[in-house]
Amino acid sequence: MSVLPIVIWPDRRLSEPAGAVAVFDASLRHLAEDMLDTMYAAPGRGLAGPQVGAMLRIFVMDCHWKDGTADPRVFVNPEIVTSEGEATREEGCLSVPGLLVPVTRPAKLRLRWQGLDGTWTMGDFEGFEATCIQHERDHLDGILHIDRTTDEIRTILAPALADLEAQK
Repeated sequence: MSVLPIVIWPDRRLSEPAGAVAVFDASLRHLAEDMLDTMYAAPGRGLAGPQVGAMLRIFVMDCHWKDGTADPRVFVNPEIVTSEGEATREEGCLSVPGLLVPVTRPAKLRLRWQGLDGTWTMGDFEGFEATCIQHERDHLDGILHIDRTTDEIRTILAPALADLEAQK
């Protein structure tokens, strides 16, 4: 198991959609293990394939490990089936370090995804878990949390984003 380098904005891979996972084998399991190691080391609560340069529709998540309740999860080819309500939360991103921004998303969702063995599962999520899932799933479509905020907030973030861009 390894800690992988995290892709940092404005790397173009973060703006590109990821491809569906078609092969469920040891290399996929190894990628998921490395992604979990990387997420914990960062330390984050979620990490998507494109954030480590793997342009596949996979993300890992453990929303509550920082609170002492570890529950590592792997989602492959996730699809939001339904969503409802609305919640605004401050979101950060390992690929856009140091920027917390308010993002409004559905408060509840039903998700369909495959596990590492290819088996489809359906589950309902709400609260912080729903936010985390939507944030990570956005990465699979080339969307960042800074793309989901208001024009006013983007204007405020412009100097910080310029600093990040200059570091590349």
